[in-house]
Amino acid sequence: MGVMNTEIAELVRRHDPDRFLTALFAPPEKRDALLTLYAFNHELARAREVTSEPHMALIRLQWWREVVEGTRRRHEVATPLSDAIAQGLLAPADLLAIVDGREIEADPYIETLSDWRTYLLAGAGGLAVAAARLLGAPDPEALRPFGAAYGAVGVLRSVPMLAAQGRCLLPADVLAEHGLVPEAIAGGANPEPVLRRLADEARAFMEACRRIRVPKPTIAAALPLVLARRDLRRLVRPPKPRGFGDKFAVLVAGVTGML
Repeated sequence: MGVMNTEIAELVRRHDPDRFLTALFAPPEKRDALLTLYAFNHELARAREVTSEPHMALIRLQWWREVVEGTRRRHEVATPLSDAIAQGLLAPADLLAIVDGREIEADPYIETLSDWRTYLLAGAGGLAVAAARLLGAPDPEALRPFGAAYGAVGVLRSVPMLAAQGRCLLPADVLAEHGLVPEAIAGGANPEPVLRRLADEARAFMEACRRIRVPKPTIAAALPLVLARRDLRRLVRPPKPRGFGDKFAVLVAGVTGML
């Protein structure tokens, strides 16, 4: 994609620092496209964050669906995204599946654990698939559980932030098992028992990852798993900025290829 798009790099560094860090281990000629993919994912996440009206989130997602399908728009992310698609670096089918997976965020809540798993596999999991395909993985689909694991832990870590927005992305049926409803979590109820239950779901995704060998050129697509594993060990603590230990763990995995 030519010279590094510094605007895209800065956007991802600011809003998705984990994936920015892991993208640094991608081959230089693919790094710009990978960061564009991650910037696209951030824009999809914003669709629900920036509006109090769920139907407006669906309109925003449709705007991005049209970009992926070929509509050219002048925009700091849409323009390089269209370029990456035109150059065959990103597959429209992968991107459309991620958009579709995000639609559930416009619903009042996620009804079931099965819906929650599907959401993670399509959204964060689909992002890992798109990244793996971009990086030339022989079997991009194999990396779906890597992304889903990171996405699951990310949702659990984001509970306080989402509650401050009056939102909850935890499955209602699991909340009900612990005498809770989504509105209670959004109102500040203690989610710890639910977090511990759903942490088992994240571990199940991680267990699926243990059976997969990731080729070194593709390692950047899988590296978020390193951070997810570390986060899972401190799940009930308040989230903190990444420290040296997290960054060093990514560095070691990125250099050695050992996840």
